[in-house]
Amino acid sequence: MSVWKVTIVTLFVLLLWLLWPIYGFYSHYGKLPMLPYGWVHMSDDAPEVQELSDVQYQEAAKIAMAAIKERRAAIDAPAMSAAVWVKDEVVWKAAVGWADIKTQRPASVDTQFRIGSTSKAITATALARLVDQGVIDLDAPISTYFDEIPNVNWGDLTARQLASHMAGVPHYEDVTDPIGLYRLASMKKHYRDVRDALDIFDESPLLFEPGTKFSYSSLGTVLLGATMSEAAEKPYRQIIKEEVLLPAAMHSTIVAPKRAGKSSDLATFYYIGEQGHREWRPVDLSHRLPGGGFASTPSDLVRMGAKYFDNEYITPETRAAFWTPQKLSSGEVNEQNYALGWRWREYEFDGIGLARNANHGGVSRGSQSWLIVFPDYEMAIAVNINSRTEEFFDFAKVYRDIFQAFATTYQIVENSSAIE
Repeated sequence: MSVWKVTIVTLFVLLLWLLWPIYGFYSHYGKLPMLPYGWVHMSDDAPEVQELSDVQYQEAAKIAMAAIKERRAAIDAPAMSAAVWVKDEVVWKAAVGWADIKTQRPASVDTQFRIGSTSKAITATALARLVDQGVIDLDAPISTYFDEIPNVNWGDLTARQLASHMAGVPHYEDVTDPIGLYRLASMKKHYRDVRDALDIFDESPLLFEPGTKFSYSSLGTVLLGATMSEAAEKPYRQIIKEEVLLPAAMHSTIVAPKRAGKSSDLATFYYIGEQGHREWRPVDLSHRLPGGGFASTPSDLVRMGAKYFDNEYITPETRAAFWTPQKLSSGEVNEQNYALGWRWREYEFDGIGLARNANHGGVSRGSQSWLIVFPDYEMAIAVNINSRTEEFFDFAKVYRDIFQAFATTYQIVENSSAIE
């Protein structure tokens, strides 16, 4: 073969290698057609498993199990897993369906799912710990902690603004650097240190004057993670391990791998189309780790949520600060009732009334996550699937049946204890 033919073939292969992840990005968002092969189909006979540690909640567990079975089938998810913490323990955990369709690997209570933006609650929990330790000041300019700030326009931003999405840092689609956009779309490059991931967006301008508006930004949470690392003089991953994963016994929470291994507890993640299900393309989420790059189990997530009930772990003053919706410079509460790494809401339930809660959902590549903490019931609920729904609450609304069942039993148990 002549030199010019070798050169053309080499260039063509290089171009294909560069563009293939971009095709994957757009095809998974319906902008380009999917390839005709690779589709798999689920059996109707879904496996199921559950564990109950407190027999007082037996009826609640029965209702919750029926709810996740019905919801999984309704949204055509390969697997759905859930867990409930009450007072001192994970009282119930369950899984329905398949962690992997092709091999018929059933989902278990130990199956790990990508948790997407529920990762922000993990980052916020570590931040709360650093605040209590005096390592970081929520209202100090982040330039206080950097020897050299990567973008001069970031200097006056604060951890509070970053944690509440009021800093003006761009979200994925707002990045203006071409190389950064490519890395966000291809999701091939691995970042061991979150500070290195700042190069994806450090040349992008702020969207507005910090504090004046609310604009959800996972990249703002990446910058927050890097600020925590600088303030603590430790890698972000080490902070998370020492301040969150070990204290909360979250032994199944990891940096999300590209895909499940043969002996892994990690679920296989799926795209759902008219032809059936197909495995989501391999992606490296390390560039967004603080804001969307972890994998976990429902049991681990509720363990973390329950740590907020421990005044020795997070002080009441700091807990209140992290669960208080933040105000814009105009004095108005932001449009999403977003606090610091959590949304704070009150939901109405029949027979129960208003139930105050801190929550965070997550949407990732072929996965969705929902963690909701009810302080008045000493309860945390987490639900995960290994696919995606067009509307998030088509998946997440299953929490209502779960909470209704367990909260009703909780009230009965507490009233009985009070009488005794």
